[in-house]
Amino acid sequence: MKPLQGEIRVPGDKSIAHRACLVAALAEGDSHIIGFSGGGDNHSTLRVLRGLGVHIEVDAARGVRIQGRGLRGLSAPVDALDCGNSGTTMRLMMGLLAGQRGAFELVGDASLSARPMERVAAPLRRLGARIEMPAGDHPPVRVVGAPLVGSRVETRVASAQVKSACLLAALLASGETTVFEATPTRDHTERMLRHVGVTLHESPGGLRLVPPERLEAREFVVPGDVSSAAFFAGAAALVPGSEVVVRGVGLNPRRVGFLHALREMGASVEWALTPGLAAHDEPVGDLVVRGPATLRGVDISPERVADMVDELPLFACLAAVADGPSVVVGADELRVKETDRISATGALLRALGATVEDTRDGWRFAGNARLTGGAVRVEGDHRLAMCAAVLSRTVTRGPVEIDAPSVASVSFPGFFETLERLG
Repeated sequence: MKPLQGEIRVPGDKSIAHRACLVAALAEGDSHIIGFSGGGDNHSTLRVLRGLGVHIEVDAARGVRIQGRGLRGLSAPVDALDCGNSGTTMRLMMGLLAGQRGAFELVGDASLSARPMERVAAPLRRLGARIEMPAGDHPPVRVVGAPLVGSRVETRVASAQVKSACLLAALLASGETTVFEATPTRDHTERMLRHVGVTLHESPGGLRLVPPERLEAREFVVPGDVSSAAFFAGAAALVPGSEVVVRGVGLNPRRVGFLHALREMGASVEWALTPGLAAHDEPVGDLVVRGPATLRGVDISPERVADMVDELPLFACLAAVADGPSVVVGADELRVKETDRISATGALLRALGATVEDTRDGWRFAGNARLTGGAVRVEGDHRLAMCAAVLSRTVTRGPVEIDAPSVASVSFPGFFETLERLG
């Protein structure tokens, strides 16, 4: 295969963009979001906010402007709020709406309607939230605004979405709220809230939030999405002689677990922070990845999963062809993503000739696979579509036919064109 060479930029981090939009909607005054990704999930958040009466202007060149309505200024809509395929939108909205006035119904597409929501509802009820789900643990979700009271909340699932929903609800509670999580997760919400003037105190395993009188309208600069950059890093690592540079990417310490794993596999992975570019305390810099002669298998233990959960299907692709066996343990959260990513990733790799065993919470890889081409199903999952494209570009002995390539636009509009530019 021809080495990948070149410099690229990736869309803005959709996790950070979601949070910037939500916080801006609760602020007083106009906020400006620069680097908004434009992917389908982020547009689901904008659609829901518009349904709540928030005025939003989107300009491809100048970013997104949001006219905040204040902490308690959202309007109850007549129609249901469509979250599309975005679990982040729905779960964070559950916290955001819990203390508002009125009743709200959150719905989504078929994939989102199969994902668990009680993990979010249960800790929110500790604060006094009124949340109902007629389908049991799944959407639609009905939120009836109620007076919230600060409390001690423990999240039982290692999920930044659950923690973030609790912190957003705590903004409207009377009294302080402390959120405890057993496993540390990405901290974008905490950084964002501090950026708009919220007081947060850290303690071992916990965060104590002091409810503010108001949120300050700000400028938000969204760095490049490191989860999107990971696909080009992985592609470069698979082809000896490759060198790919990704400019202006977010390098939050809780988001670079895949890059550390890539180093362990033998790739040259370097990054450096760019002074003065930190956006609301989010570190930003450039990433450089060079392909080794051979990747070696490595194991991923449970304590590493949270820092690379979105990149685990990509890691699986690399582990399938690496020299020697690999194991992933503790990744059961993948079974409740856009699809069951453990089963779907295993099936995709086996369709191309890899020896992969799915387990309850991960995979076992024999390694050293010589992948063929062929038709694969990505189950409507954007990350699996991008995984298949990376394998086709780098290691398969024939082309890979993807059943639904367009789903990549959920997080990365223009992904295939960007991959093509590198070689």
